[in-house]
Amino acid sequence: MPPRQSVLKQVSDRLVSSGLYSKPAALALLAKQFVGFGPRLPDPEKALPHPEGLVGRCSSLDVPTMVAAYAKGLYPHEKKWWAPAERAVSFPENVHISQRVWRLLNTQAYGVTFDSDFAAVLRGCAPEAVVADAFLALHQAGYAHSVEAWDRSGRLAGGLFGLSVGRAFFSEGMFARERDAANVGFVTLSCHLQEWGFTLNDGKRMRGHLSQLGFVAVPRFAFNGLLSKAVLYPSRVGKWTVETGLDAARWNPQYAGTGKVSPGSRRRRNDALPPTA
Repeated sequence: MPPRQSVLKQVSDRLVSSGLYSKPAALALLAKQFVGFGPRLPDPEKALPHPEGLVGRCSSLDVPTMVAAYAKGLYPHEKKWWAPAERAVSFPENVHISQRVWRLLNTQAYGVTFDSDFAAVLRGCAPEAVVADAFLALHQAGYAHSVEAWDRSGRLAGGLFGLSVGRAFFSEGMFARERDAANVGFVTLSCHLQEWGFTLNDGKRMRGHLSQLGFVAVPRFAFNGLLSKAVLYPSRVGKWTVETGLDAARWNPQYAGTGKVSPGSRRRRNDALPPTA
Protein backbone atom coordinates (compact mmCIF):
# COMPACT_ATOMS: atom_id res chain seq x y z
CA MET A 1 0.00 0.00 0.00
CA PRO A 2 1.43 3.45 -0.94
CA PRO A 3 2.53 5.54 2.09
CA ARG A 4 -0.21 8.17 1.62
CA GLN A 5 -2.97 5.55 1.38
CA SER A 6 -1.55 3.83 4.45
CA VAL A 7 -1.69 7.09 6.41
CA LEU A 8 -5.26 7.82 5.31
CA LYS A 9 -6.31 4.30 6.28
CA GLN A 10 -4.73 4.73 9.71
CA VAL A 11 -6.54 8.03 10.24
CA SER A 12 -9.84 6.52 9.04
CA ASP A 13 -9.43 3.58 11.43
CA ARG A 14 -8.89 6.01 14.30
CA LEU A 15 -11.99 7.97 13.38
CA VAL A 16 -14.09 4.84 13.08
CA SER A 17 -12.88 3.45 16.41
CA SER A 18 -13.63 6.74 18.12
CA GLY A 19 -17.10 6.96 16.59
CA LEU A 20 -16.19 10.28 14.95
CA TYR A 21 -15.69 9.24 11.35
CA SER A 22 -18.19 11.75 9.97
CA LYS A 23 -17.20 15.39 9.85
CA PRO A 24 -20.58 16.63 11.21
CA ALA A 25 -20.22 14.41 14.29
CA ALA A 26 -16.75 15.76 15.00
CA LEU A 27 -17.86 19.37 14.69
CA ALA A 28 -20.94 18.74 16.82
CA LEU A 29 -18.82 17.38 19.67
CA LEU A 30 -16.48 20.31 19.34
CA ALA A 31 -19.38 22.75 19.57
CA LYS A 32 -20.67 21.05 22.72
CA GLN A 33 -17.24 21.16 24.33
CA PHE A 34 -16.57 24.82 23.74
CA VAL A 35 -20.00 26.44 23.71
CA GLY A 36 -19.72 29.79 25.47
CA PHE A 37 -15.93 29.45 25.82
CA GLY A 38 -14.22 32.55 24.44
CA PRO A 39 -15.33 34.65 21.46
CA ARG A 40 -16.91 33.21 18.35
CA LEU A 41 -14.25 31.60 16.15
CA PRO A 42 -14.38 30.92 12.41
CA ASP A 43 -15.06 27.49 10.95
CA PRO A 44 -11.79 25.80 9.89
CA GLU A 45 -13.67 23.96 7.14
CA LYS A 46 -14.32 27.31 5.45
CA ALA A 47 -10.62 28.04 4.98
CA LEU A 48 -9.77 29.73 1.69
CA PRO A 49 -7.91 27.92 -1.10
CA HIS A 50 -5.96 31.16 -1.81
CA PRO A 51 -4.11 32.03 0.32
CA GLU A 52 -4.31 28.37 1.26
CA GLY A 53 -5.65 27.79 4.76
CA LEU A 54 -6.63 31.36 5.63
CA VAL A 55 -9.76 31.42 7.80
CA GLY A 56 -10.08 34.94 9.19
CA ARG A 57 -8.56 37.73 11.24
CA CYS A 58 -7.56 37.40 14.91
CA SER A 59 -9.26 39.88 17.19
CA SER A 60 -7.74 38.49 20.39
CA LEU A 61 -5.00 36.09 21.45
CA ASP A 62 -5.87 35.87 25.13
CA VAL A 63 -5.68 32.53 26.92
CA PRO A 64 -9.34 31.41 26.52
CA THR A 65 -9.34 32.37 22.84
CA MET A 66 -6.07 30.58 22.10
CA VAL A 67 -7.12 27.38 23.88
CA ALA A 68 -10.48 27.36 22.10
CA ALA A 69 -8.91 28.17 18.72
CA TYR A 70 -6.30 25.41 18.88
CA ALA A 71 -8.94 22.95 20.05
CA LYS A 72 -10.96 23.87 16.98
CA GLY A 73 -8.05 23.32 14.60
CA LEU A 74 -7.01 26.97 14.18
CA TYR A 75 -3.70 28.68 14.85
CA PRO A 76 -2.56 32.32 14.54
CA HIS A 77 -0.01 33.76 12.16
CA GLU A 78 0.39 37.40 11.15
CA LYS A 79 -2.77 38.31 13.08
CA LYS A 80 -4.88 35.83 11.11
CA TRP A 81 -6.35 32.40 11.84
CA TRP A 82 -5.16 29.51 9.67
CA ALA A 83 -6.30 25.93 9.07
CA PRO A 84 -4.30 24.29 6.25
CA ALA A 85 -5.89 21.69 3.99
CA GLU A 86 -3.39 19.18 5.37
CA ARG A 87 -1.86 19.06 8.84
CA ALA A 88 1.46 17.59 9.84
CA VAL A 89 0.60 15.16 12.64
CA SER A 90 2.74 12.92 14.82
CA PHE A 91 1.09 9.90 16.41
CA PRO A 92 3.15 8.71 19.41
CA GLU A 93 3.38 5.15 18.13
CA ASN A 94 4.80 6.33 14.79
CA VAL A 95 7.61 8.57 16.08
CA HIS A 96 10.79 7.94 14.11
CA ILE A 97 14.02 7.71 16.13
CA SER A 98 17.13 7.88 13.97
CA GLN A 99 20.23 5.90 14.87
CA ARG A 100 22.08 9.10 15.72
CA VAL A 101 19.31 10.35 18.04
CA TRP A 102 19.09 6.91 19.64
CA ARG A 103 22.85 7.01 20.36
CA LEU A 104 22.57 10.51 21.82
CA LEU A 105 19.78 9.28 24.10
CA ASN A 106 21.78 6.24 25.19
CA THR A 107 24.93 8.22 25.93
CA GLN A 108 22.90 10.98 27.64
CA ALA A 109 24.68 13.56 25.49
CA TYR A 110 21.91 16.00 26.41
CA GLY A 111 19.93 16.40 29.58
CA VAL A 112 16.25 17.02 28.91
CA THR A 113 13.91 19.03 31.10
CA PHE A 114 10.34 20.30 30.77
CA ASP A 115 9.25 23.84 31.66
CA SER A 116 12.67 24.66 33.10
CA ASP A 117 13.31 27.79 31.01
CA PHE A 118 10.30 28.57 28.84
CA ALA A 119 11.49 32.10 28.08
CA ALA A 120 14.86 30.88 26.77
CA VAL A 121 13.21 28.33 24.47
CA LEU A 122 10.83 31.00 23.25
CA ARG A 123 13.78 33.24 22.40
CA GLY A 124 15.49 30.39 20.59
CA CYS A 125 12.43 29.63 18.47
CA ALA A 126 11.79 33.36 17.87
CA PRO A 127 8.08 33.36 16.97
CA GLU A 128 6.41 36.63 15.95
CA ALA A 129 6.08 39.03 18.89
CA VAL A 130 2.30 38.79 19.37
CA VAL A 131 2.43 34.99 19.34
CA ALA A 132 5.35 35.00 21.79
CA ASP A 133 3.36 37.19 24.17
CA ALA A 134 0.33 34.93 23.83
CA PHE A 135 2.38 31.82 24.62
CA LEU A 136 3.99 33.44 27.64
CA ALA A 137 0.48 34.01 28.99
CA LEU A 138 -0.48 30.42 28.10
CA HIS A 139 2.61 29.15 29.92
CA GLN A 140 1.75 31.16 33.01
CA ALA A 141 -1.76 29.68 32.84
CA GLY A 142 -0.30 26.15 32.65
CA TYR A 143 -1.29 25.33 29.04
CA ALA A 144 1.96 26.01 27.16
CA HIS A 145 5.09 23.98 27.83
CA SER A 146 8.74 23.93 26.86
CA VAL A 147 11.26 21.15 26.34
CA GLU A 148 14.92 21.98 26.96
CA ALA A 149 17.97 19.99 25.83
CA TRP A 150 21.11 20.93 27.79
CA ASP A 151 24.67 20.05 26.77
CA ARG A 152 27.28 18.79 29.23
CA SER A 153 28.37 22.33 29.99
CA GLY A 154 24.88 23.26 31.09
CA ARG A 155 24.17 25.35 27.99
CA LEU A 156 20.82 25.23 26.22
CA ALA A 157 21.58 23.30 23.02
CA GLY A 158 18.04 23.13 21.65
CA GLY A 159 14.41 22.78 22.51
CA LEU A 160 10.80 23.17 21.52
CA PHE A 161 7.59 24.60 22.88
CA GLY A 162 3.90 24.11 22.32
CA LEU A 163 0.38 24.02 23.67
CA SER A 164 -1.48 21.20 25.41
CA VAL A 165 -5.27 20.89 25.17
CA GLY A 166 -6.94 17.68 26.31
CA ARG A 167 -4.92 14.80 24.88
CA ALA A 168 -3.56 16.84 21.97
CA PHE A 169 -0.23 18.63 21.87
CA PHE A 170 0.54 21.38 19.37
CA SER A 171 4.23 21.81 18.57
CA GLU A 172 4.66 25.51 17.93
CA GLY A 173 8.40 25.78 17.30
CA MET A 174 11.77 24.02 17.57
CA PHE A 175 15.35 25.24 17.52
CA ALA A 176 18.79 23.65 17.78
CA ARG A 177 22.22 25.12 18.42
CA GLU A 178 23.76 21.66 18.20
CA ARG A 179 22.84 18.93 15.77
CA ASP A 180 19.85 16.81 16.86
CA ALA A 181 19.59 18.45 20.28
CA ALA A 182 15.97 19.46 19.60
CA ASN A 183 15.23 15.97 18.22
CA VAL A 184 16.41 14.41 21.49
CA GLY A 185 13.97 16.70 23.27
CA PHE A 186 11.19 15.81 20.84
CA VAL A 187 11.63 12.06 21.35
CA THR A 188 11.69 12.51 25.13
CA LEU A 189 8.50 14.55 24.94
CA SER A 190 6.84 11.98 22.67
CA CYS A 191 7.71 9.18 25.09
CA HIS A 192 5.94 11.12 27.84
CA LEU A 193 2.97 12.04 25.66
CA GLN A 194 2.35 8.37 24.93
CA GLU A 195 2.66 7.48 28.61
CA TRP A 196 0.22 10.26 29.53
CA GLY A 197 -2.39 9.11 27.01
CA PHE A 198 -1.95 11.80 24.37
CA THR A 199 -3.17 10.75 20.94
CA LEU A 200 -1.61 13.29 18.59
CA ASN A 201 0.98 16.03 18.20
CA ASP A 202 0.17 18.69 15.60
CA GLY A 203 3.03 20.33 13.69
CA LYS A 204 0.86 22.61 11.50
CA ARG A 205 2.25 22.46 7.95
CA MET A 206 4.50 19.62 6.79
CA ARG A 207 8.16 20.50 6.53
CA GLY A 208 11.19 18.35 5.80
CA HIS A 209 12.46 17.97 9.35
CA LEU A 210 8.98 16.99 10.59
CA SER A 211 8.68 14.09 8.13
CA GLN A 212 12.06 12.86 9.39
CA LEU A 213 10.58 12.67 12.90
CA GLY A 214 7.60 10.62 11.72
CA PHE A 215 5.02 13.34 11.12
CA VAL A 216 2.50 12.53 8.39
CA ALA A 217 0.14 14.70 6.34
CA VAL A 218 -3.48 14.35 7.48
CA PRO A 219 -6.42 15.96 5.61
CA ARG A 220 -8.08 18.79 7.50
CA PHE A 221 -11.45 17.08 7.98
CA ALA A 222 -9.76 13.97 9.39
CA PHE A 223 -7.51 16.04 11.63
CA ASN A 224 -10.51 17.94 12.99
CA GLY A 225 -12.27 14.66 13.73
CA LEU A 226 -9.31 13.27 15.66
CA LEU A 227 -8.83 16.58 17.44
CA SER A 228 -12.49 16.74 18.48
CA LYS A 229 -12.05 13.42 20.27
CA ALA A 230 -8.74 14.40 21.90
CA VAL A 231 -9.91 17.71 23.37
CA LEU A 232 -12.82 16.11 25.22
CA TYR A 233 -10.41 14.89 27.90
CA PRO A 234 -9.18 17.10 30.76
CA SER A 235 -6.06 19.10 29.95
CA ARG A 236 -2.80 18.40 31.75
CA VAL A 237 -2.55 21.93 33.16
CA GLY A 238 0.39 23.13 35.23
CA LYS A 239 4.15 22.66 35.26
CA TRP A 240 5.42 19.56 33.47
CA THR A 241 8.45 17.60 34.64
CA VAL A 242 10.43 14.73 33.14
CA GLU A 243 9.40 11.55 34.94
CA THR A 244 12.23 9.64 36.59
CA GLY A 245 10.43 6.38 35.79
CA LEU A 246 10.63 6.94 32.02
CA ASP A 247 13.71 6.53 29.85
CA ALA A 248 13.35 7.59 26.20
CA ALA A 249 16.48 5.59 25.32
CA ARG A 250 14.57 2.39 26.12
CA TRP A 251 11.34 3.49 24.45
CA ASN A 252 9.95 1.64 21.44
CA PRO A 253 7.15 3.89 20.13
CA GLN A 254 5.22 0.94 18.71
CA TYR A 255 4.86 -0.59 22.17
CA ALA A 256 3.34 1.62 24.84
CA GLY A 257 5.05 1.38 28.22
CA THR A 258 8.45 0.28 26.91
CA GLY A 259 10.06 3.45 28.24
CA LYS A 260 9.25 2.59 31.85
CA VAL A 261 12.14 1.65 34.11
CA SER A 262 12.17 0.14 37.57
CA PRO A 263 13.80 2.07 40.45
CA GLY A 264 16.73 -0.34 40.57
CA SER A 265 17.50 -0.02 36.86
CA ARG A 266 17.42 3.75 36.60
CA ARG A 267 20.55 5.34 35.24
CA ARG A 268 22.31 7.93 37.34
CA ARG A 269 21.44 11.59 37.03
CA ASN A 270 22.57 13.13 33.76
CA ASP A 271 25.53 15.49 34.26
CA ALA A 272 24.22 17.61 31.38
CA LEU A 273 21.25 18.77 33.43
CA PRO A 274 21.49 22.24 34.92
CA PRO A 275 21.86 22.27 38.73
CA THR A 276 18.33 23.63 39.23
CA ALA A 277 16.60 20.98 37.06
